[in-house]
Amino acid sequence: MASDIALGVDVGGTKSLAVLMSRTGEVLEEVTTPTPHDPSRGAGEAMAEVLATQIRELTSRHGSDPATVPIGIGVPGLVRRDGSLAYAPNLQSASGADLPAALAERLGNHSVHVENDGNCAALAEFAWGAARGIDDFVMVTLGTGIGGGLVANGQLVRGRSGFAGEIGHMVVEARGAPCHCGGYGCWERYASGSGLGRLASLAAAEGRLPTLSVRAGAPELVRAEHVTAGAAEGLAEALALLDEVAWWLALGISNLAAIMDAGHFVIGGGLSVAADFMVPSATTYLADLVEGYPMRPPFTLVPSAFGVRAGALGAAVVAFERAG
Repeated sequence: MASDIALGVDVGGTKSLAVLMSRTGEVLEEVTTPTPHDPSRGAGEAMAEVLATQIRELTSRHGSDPATVPIGIGVPGLVRRDGSLAYAPNLQSASGADLPAALAERLGNHSVHVENDGNCAALAEFAWGAARGIDDFVMVTLGTGIGGGLVANGQLVRGRSGFAGEIGHMVVEARGAPCHCGGYGCWERYASGSGLGRLASLAAAEGRLPTLSVRAGAPELVRAEHVTAGAAEGLAEALALLDEVAWWLALGISNLAAIMDAGHFVIGGGLSVAADFMVPSATTYLADLVEGYPMRPPFTLVPSAFGVRAGALGAAVVAFERAG
């Protein structure tokens, strides 16, 4: 008999959000825990402990059995079709982890399904959110890195090995900033939350963020959150830096438009809190960056309907679909 509830977990570079959800999309319970990074243990062991604790807590609150509730887990990185995590640049202590096996051992649950976090977010938006009824779109999640989910003709594009959608590792600046993946000039070094932090540090060191430097205590202490807070107040120097990030966001989107012929982009992730400042500018920049822009139908860049919950909700969708 199909379960009426499922558990979805979105594992990010800094925190793990778990939700217990009904088939209608109602969030029944949720909990957030810092994501562990412990290279001294086996691949993913520290993460599996945190996930098992979250799952036990949510199912206990609901009076459910953690061994029988279908579980979906969204993780950042290259997820093989069998659910193992091949490589995670922003979660390297979990690279190579077999989370279904680890959670089966801890919970006795054999219905654990792992998917890329960007794919999960795309599935949530497609099912209930900002891409409902749209068969061709790209999910862009701006978090510690940049995740993505590609939907074409109403189907998630997964690629040969299951690795499609790693859009954060498109190179947008040849020989540019080093990336945690080992490459240089990846999109996520310029348009993610950590990318904003990097650009903020550079701008502060160059004297372009005088007010934020004073607020932070020193130029080297300026962080992304100082910029987004300043932008919310209308601070000109913060808005100028977010406009710079918006250009990088538009550059990556223009590449995706050329490859996918997608015209609808859903912007999610932690940095989406700054979407109100960046999306209008990014949309304007697309006119100069996209090949044949005047000949194409209008582009739409919209915020995620679910914000930081999108990945966790989509992970629950994965659990429902694969558990039957």
